[in-house]
Amino acid sequence: MKAIAIDDEPVALDIVRNHSAKVPFLNLVNTFTDAFKALEYLHKEQIDLIFLDIKMPDISGIEFFNSLNNKPLVIFTTAYSEHAVTSFELDAVDYLLKPFSLARFLKGCNKAHELFKSRNATEMPDYIFVKTGFEQLRIRFNDILFIEASGNYVSFVLEDKRVLSRATFSETTEYLPTDRFIRVHRSFMVNMTKIDKIEKHQITIKENKVPVSEAFAVNLSLVLLNKRR
Repeated sequence: MKAIAIDDEPVALDIVRNHSAKVPFLNLVNTFTDAFKALEYLHKEQIDLIFLDIKMPDISGIEFFNSLNNKPLVIFTTAYSEHAVTSFELDAVDYLLKPFSLARFLKGCNKAHELFKSRNATEMPDYIFVKTGFEQLRIRFNDILFIEASGNYVSFVLEDKRVLSRATFSETTEYLPTDRFIRVHRSFMVNMTKIDKIEKHQITIKENKVPVSEAFAVNLSLVLLNKRR
């Protein structure tokens, strides 16, 4: 999902940036301390989700959102609880009361992602075409154990082989279903249905050891916990 954040406090935007960087399906493309500059941006760009502060000078977040003709999904962020009812009357995805934790932020993002997927639901293929050499090789998602990135190359690790493709990690992950694949390291993404064991700093998949970095460990635990519920 492409997202922006609007808040007149730079520190609050830093928090949203830091949290967003840990959410694999979220791409925070811009942030604004000036709501009117954000409005100008929205007239030019298509955005899926806005993190929107309510108490701002000149115009409130609620007034700002009401002014939009093509409304994206919205998560309100505020230090004041009295606007919760109004925000939900506007069909807000969530209402984050500052200061909010990464876990609470992720919960709101997961809700937004589910709504985003339902809005854009189409029958998705269960495979990806991967360019390797001069060929395009079809790989089923269920056959992928994990994906490893190295520079401008990506390795698709299957049970019986590795398929090397010239592509960036970000290009590759755009085509993978986020309900099955999760990033666990700056260079690794795993198929959650193939995980055999999770330890503090690594995952075991069919005797392969995949590192888990601290930056992604919390998100991994929360996503797996939500799947068990």
